[in-house]
Amino acid sequence: MRSHCLDSSAWIEISHGGTNARPFVDAIHDMSQVVISTITIFEVWKYTMTHADATRAQLIYELLQQGILVAPDAEISIRAAQISIRHKMAMADCLIYATSQIHRATLWTQDADFKDLPNVRYFPKQPTPKK
Repeated sequence: MRSHCLDSSAWIEISHGGTNARPFVDAIHDMSQVVISTITIFEVWKYTMTHADATRAQLIYELLQQGILVAPDAEISIRAAQISIRHKMAMADCLIYATSQIHRATLWTQDADFKDLPNVRYFPKQPTPKK
């Protein structure tokens, strides 16, 4: 069984009740199989503190800590640089994708930058219904 790695957009979708949350929630049913880049923690914390509050940020952080936390090391950094050169992607995205690849995890995302890469489950972002 392949592990899962959710990028920041997927975690934000889950933690903020987005319309695309369901497939991402299904992917994290066993957090012991979820690889989490520490870059994701940065991005999710920043987004949540900007768009919600410290309580929600702390709750999602506690959930993220239940997975397999992976900080960028030299191998991930070099792989990310190669991905960035090849696909013209931003540093954070490349570090998260490199983490998923090195740990043989499928990357779950709604970020279109990843949609054509191998071992990616891409779900196009859905518009949020008006309240």
